[in-house]
Amino acid sequence: MKQKEICPVATTLELIGGKYKALILWHLSKETLRFSELQKLIPAATPKMLTQQLRELEADKIINRKVYPVVPPKVEYKLTKFGQSLIPLLKTMFEWGMSYLKSKKIKPDCSMSL
Repeated sequence: MKQKEICPVATTLELIGGKYKALILWHLSKETLRFSELQKLIPAATPKMLTQQLRELEADKIINRKVYPVVPPKVEYKLTKFGQSLIPLLKTMFEWGMSYLKSKKIKPDCSMSL
């Protein structure tokens, strides 16, 4: 029986390669945010998709979800220490993307900044 290959790049993509995961992590790298704040920052994400991506990041111990016992419910998300270790990678991705867009003479149109 062939042993399953374990690839570092595939492992990284498995953890942060969801449709909106890198964007979620980027925004959480700056501050703790509530679900509605994340929705405003990532308007292309449907509530269902955003919830799914947040749950996966939480299950992988990349983010913490804190629920406050109030009405209406208040939920906050923030990076774990493990999640914070991804910040240099996210910054590199941002810088590469900016360089690529500049080379194509395309002006970025998103809420991301360094």
